Amino acid sequence: MELIKKRIHYVREGKKIFDQFYVDEEYNVPEAKEDVRRIVDTGTELKIEEIRPVENYVRITGKLYFRILYLNVSSDPKPGVLEGKLPFEEMVYAENQEGEEFYIQNVRIEFTPSLIHSRKLSLRAMVELEVGREKLVDEETVTDAEGDVPLYKKMKKVQLLQLEVTKKDTYRIKEEITIPGTKESIGQILFTDISERKLELRPGQDELIVRGELFLFCMYLSGDEKPDWISQTIPYEGRIPCEGISEEMYFSIRHTMEDTLTDLRMDEDGEMRILGIEGTLALHMNFYREESVELLEDLYSLQKQCLFDTTEVVCEELLMQNQSKCKVTERLSLPELKTDVLQILHARGAIQVEHADRTGEGIRVEGILHLSFLYLRGDDAEPYGSWQGMIPFEHQIECKEMPEETVYNMEQHIEQLQITLVGSESVEIKGILTFDTFLRRPVKVWTMENVREEPLDLAQLEKRPSIVGHIVQSGEDLWQLAKRYMTTKEGIMEVNGMQNENVKEGDKLLIFKENMSIL
Repeated sequence: MELIKKRIHYVREGKKIFDQFYVDEEYNVPEAKEDVRRIVDTGTELKIEEIRPVENYVRITGKLYFRILYLNVSSDPKPGVLEGKLPFEEMVYAENQEGEEFYIQNVRIEFTPSLIHSRKLSLRAMVELEVGREKLVDEETVTDAEGDVPLYKKMKKVQLLQLEVTKKDTYRIKEEITIPGTKESIGQILFTDISERKLELRPGQDELIVRGELFLFCMYLSGDEKPDWISQTIPYEGRIPCEGISEEMYFSIRHTMEDTLTDLRMDEDGEMRILGIEGTLALHMNFYREESVELLEDLYSLQKQCLFDTTEVVCEELLMQNQSKCKVTERLSLPELKTDVLQILHARGAIQVEHADRTGEGIRVEGILHLSFLYLRGDDAEPYGSWQGMIPFEHQIECKEMPEETVYNMEQHIEQLQITLVGSESVEIKGILTFDTFLRRPVKVWTMENVREEPLDLAQLEKRPSIVGHIVQSGEDLWQLAKRYMTTKEGIMEVNGMQNENVKEGDKLLIFKENMSIL
């Protein structure tokens, strides 16, 4: 006898690990830079260079890139910028299994430089991150059987997710903007911040369609060394070749924006009025197809004894692929900034998910939106300042009657963020947080192996009665009765005048041996 098998591929998620570590270093101001009077604002980017399992640990190495906006020491203070990188190595305890791959997500950085004196700074960074793990799994199921004798088969139809394509790739963003005619040409770029805003990822035929927006803030000095700034949303669109995918597929994609860069370029008139914007969208993509599969659950023959072993395998069933949005609106009273803020120049934020709890109605997300903004002051001696704070948020990702054993992937980012002045000592915060969620349910199925055929015990069969009266017990079905009494479902239905296979506890049935005739 031969079993017809089908392989089911999927990604098994392991337990995530939360890690926190600190990076400390002293930083000497380069000779080419002026003395530091006061630190105004900062920007950071974490670059992971290697993630490698080492026995029962995961070794994470990389660099923390930083930018520090400061005011120099002079009678007419002007802004300047310090840049650098801090290498790090972190060992995270994680008992790993063979074939597991580790990845980093949900990175949050608190960077706090402080002045030792005008030529030296103390740098301290707190880094929080999650170490995720996943493993590609191939499960073998049985969909049919073929033999030399007629076989009676019990089939079970299930909806399973089949991993079709898994791929890592990058999309390189290269855009240009021209500064408005009302602004002077750029002499020197001081401080830039490029953040990811809207992002739409959609599978096409053998390609992934990418649409999104970057938000740019750039502070610079004009040719006359006059400070100025520009804020602008930059749309981008493109395609990534991805053989084997199609429009109807489901997907789970982790994405990060890396290696952002702003450079100064000359326009047609020879003036420095063009900014080149670059960034790399790093993608880890899993594409799935939902399949209706009939699995062979049981079998028997009236001519031979069919013996087999069973083993449990775990596959996955799709519950939902969803993008949901959380609106955040808050008015904060900031009396410490009273009469101090003339204009908010730039605002940025970061999402910290503290709890994501499964409920009967979906996933309840609770977290904190960390905020900061750079502002213009009414003091010529101290023209710039910055503020940092946080507001809590709650969001419900709806999935009716979600099972407890649900597994999910969730990516979140800030789609919109606006902080505006309201009166002299309050600000109004408006934001839209986007959550991309991919929910699955583990499905346990029994599959056959080691199938073998043996001759029937004819003597034992002869001892069985030709006609049996049977009262249906709780949990019994027509298949079980046909197999037990060496007959067929069709035979039982014909003898008892049944229109369908449904039986219930207490039903009385006459069952004949298949080779007997009552006519």
